[in-house]
Amino acid sequence: METGPVKRRSQVTAASLLVALGIIYGDIGTSPLYVIKAIVGDRAIDPVLAYGGVSCIFWTLFFQTTLKYIFLTLKADNQGEGGIFSLYALVRRHGKKLAIPTILGATTLLADGIITPPISVTSAIEGLSMVNGIGDWIKPGSVFTVGTVIVILSILFFVQRYGTQRIGSSFGPVMAVWFVMLFVFGCRQIIHHPEILSALHPRYAYELLVHYPHGFWLLGAVFLCTTGAEALYSDLGHCCVRNIRISWGFVKVSLMASYIGQASWVLHDAGKVLAGRNPFFEIVPSGLLLPSILLATAATIIASQALVSGSFTLINEAMNLNFWPRVDVRQPTESKGQVFVPSVNTLLWVGCLLMVLYFRESAHMEAAYGFSITIAMMMTTVLLGYFLRYRLHWSPFLVGATLFLFGTVELSFFVANVAKIRERWMFLFFELFIFFVMYIWYYGRKVNNRFTSFVETGKYITDLLRLSGNREVPAVATHLIYLTKANNRHEVEEKIIRSIFSRQPKRAEVYWLLHINRTSQPYTLEYDISELAEGKLFKVNIHAGFRVKLRSEAYFRKLLLQLLEDPHYHLPRKPESWTRYGVEPDYKFVLIEKFLSVENELSFREEFLLTQYFFLKRLGLSDERAFGLDKGDLMTEYVPLVVHPPRVPELHRIESNIQHL
Repeated sequence: METGPVKRRSQVTAASLLVALGIIYGDIGTSPLYVIKAIVGDRAIDPVLAYGGVSCIFWTLFFQTTLKYIFLTLKADNQGEGGIFSLYALVRRHGKKLAIPTILGATTLLADGIITPPISVTSAIEGLSMVNGIGDWIKPGSVFTVGTVIVILSILFFVQRYGTQRIGSSFGPVMAVWFVMLFVFGCRQIIHHPEILSALHPRYAYELLVHYPHGFWLLGAVFLCTTGAEALYSDLGHCCVRNIRISWGFVKVSLMASYIGQASWVLHDAGKVLAGRNPFFEIVPSGLLLPSILLATAATIIASQALVSGSFTLINEAMNLNFWPRVDVRQPTESKGQVFVPSVNTLLWVGCLLMVLYFRESAHMEAAYGFSITIAMMMTTVLLGYFLRYRLHWSPFLVGATLFLFGTVELSFFVANVAKIRERWMFLFFELFIFFVMYIWYYGRKVNNRFTSFVETGKYITDLLRLSGNREVPAVATHLIYLTKANNRHEVEEKIIRSIFSRQPKRAEVYWLLHINRTSQPYTLEYDISELAEGKLFKVNIHAGFRVKLRSEAYFRKLLLQLLEDPHYHLPRKPESWTRYGVEPDYKFVLIEKFLSVENELSFREEFLLTQYFFLKRLGLSDERAFGLDKGDLMTEYVPLVVHPPRVPELHRIESNIQHL
């Protein structure tokens, strides 16, 4: 098990804190671009709206970001990794139905990757409308603005294939300057209206939500201030918990300074409406407007980059935990954990462009933002309850009180965000697509496995030894390896036995049963071996973490070379008559592919799940590529999956009327 990288990341240094600023806080750090503007909207500005908005933001960041994620959820540290799948891996054995909240949470997190980059980049680019000489071109929703956003997003997705390790090294300093700018410009406004600091009192939030007309529904806009909290936990693998917690103090102060400063500026126009103005850029000194817009654009690109990289990691984990069909995964750099998924990159790119073309303005995107991430947070809360109860051993009362607190807050945000569905109805199709892919793959695979029959290996050892020693049967290979799903060393799939003793028996000197076990730890890579028949039949279990890319043939070849040199096993490299032509070990993998037989009588749910499961399986990576097998060392067999064979009626013979000559 690899623990070195985790230990190195646990050190707190100036460099590690900069990394945390650049990777962890990109999403939540760019929220000041649009939160106050979204809260005020087209309403007439009054003190209740300004004071209440700031109060709601402060207490939302306290309960959701600080208390739930920074203090509690980061305790769910799975060997240095975070995210909803890491949390699920820690608690899945404590609840049979936890797959559903995991699928819902992962679905909405992935959907968030389609709305966050457009709204962030568009908000930053729209700030150019305030610059003299440029403002005539850069208007919200104009062709030039939309085109500029599309170009930036297209470049962002194009460079993913080359990795972002070098670019990422500059993320920290850029975000550090960004947060300093938030703090300084916010404080400049607070000095002019220091009374605004009293807005941190919770009574102002109460007055806004209860007494202000339709105040409760403003929670949909308030929620935008904490949308990066879920991504914060997902990016835990890049930084240790201590770095995140220490840097959060600086980040939160900077964010609140910006929010309070914007509210202070808003109060100067009491009784008026914003009329398209963005308080974030209004508080920037005119001489620094253009540099601040460029810095905001860089910050939004960084935030988008972190979210895109997180989506790749999310799908990679989903595949390894059997929630997503196998797709091509590449590692563009030597950086551990950095992956590139071409199909997901294309999916997100197309989704982002459609969002920009459909909404055009950041103000319209604000109405569609927040709904998905609210569901993701609620699902994380469900899994967090199991973690607190069974991994941290909290009392049921304390767990219940914690879930009630976060459940009440998040349910309120959810209800307020439900009103946004009418603005995002077309976006729901994308979310439903992701959900059904995960649901079908997970439960279709379970149905498929349920109808996989196992037999005791010991019953066939005698026949196996007889076949291995029968020189009249041509040898397929010296070492014949079957991939098996059997966890028990004494069992094997019936289809493997049938494959060996088929109409054309497969003779080998040594038979291997290779089982891949995905562990709950991210980077485990270990194996154990059992000798089931002396020198003839072996069972090998390779234990691979859920973030480890499978290279089954490379792993087997390496352990085979080790065992060939071990005098305890007396394993042959190849037949003596073949040895004169080379000493390389001779082996062959046998892969048994299932297909859904037409000879089935299935229930509607079973037929739907299995039909769609095998359809997705055909679209995804082949098993040989998914398991890391070379075609030259592989034999593939196809066997039908018969779940419920139909009743075959009797055939009645009749006399033939054909006249014989």
